[in-house]
Amino acid sequence: YQRRVRVSQHSSSKDLWVSFLGKVYDLTPLLDKNAGNILLKPIQNAGGKDISHWFNANADSKTDFDPKVRTHIDRKTGCEVPHTPQGRFIHIPPAYPSATWANDFGTPWWKDESYCIGHLSNKTRKIRIINTLTSQEHTIEVCGEETLEEILNRFYKYNKHAASYTWKYNGVNLEMTKTLEQNGVKDEDEEFYELNFNEEDWLPAIHIYFNDDLTEA
Repeated sequence: YQRRVRVSQHSSSKDLWVSFLGKVYDLTPLLDKNAGNILLKPIQNAGGKDISHWFNANADSKTDFDPKVRTHIDRKTGCEVPHTPQGRFIHIPPAYPSATWANDFGTPWWKDESYCIGHLSNKTRKIRIINTLTSQEHTIEVCGEETLEEILNRFYKYNKHAASYTWKYNGVNLEMTKTLEQNGVKDEDEEFYELNFNEEDWLPAIHIYFNDDLTEA
């Protein structure tokens, strides 16, 4: 899972991510492959943003994910055509027949799963991780859908021996294959907001206990 803030950090033509319909795409290879094509401009302008409004999920599809570009009826021709108020983008045909239009590109980029790098998190939250051996404390932002194993992988940035610790919440061992919510670590930021409490003062604390085992690194 990817956080919205991380997606927003990839907004240049040399490193461009977008999200749509719950997935995150790294379109940098697409830009490299089609460098200089003016039809890349809408994509470049959308770098780091969510572009779900460009598409509809295909409810008639038998597959789990089959996005379709939104369409509208052209007033001049009465034909159904792609709706691209942000500007026609690459792999979208011209509004009218054109001898210069080449449709031999294969799968359009919005259907090409090779660009997909993960799902967009619906909700992120902050937690404190306290090392009982060193008394070090780190506050990290995680995705609500992530398991403790995935959070542990994120925590390697701060402790390369993170897997050599037992992770606990309120003295109870956490099941690493489950999410925080599934482990009883509730996300209460909405309640804190209603009570006008500062969420930062009430972050749940995960305590990690060293197992005296450095085989995990």
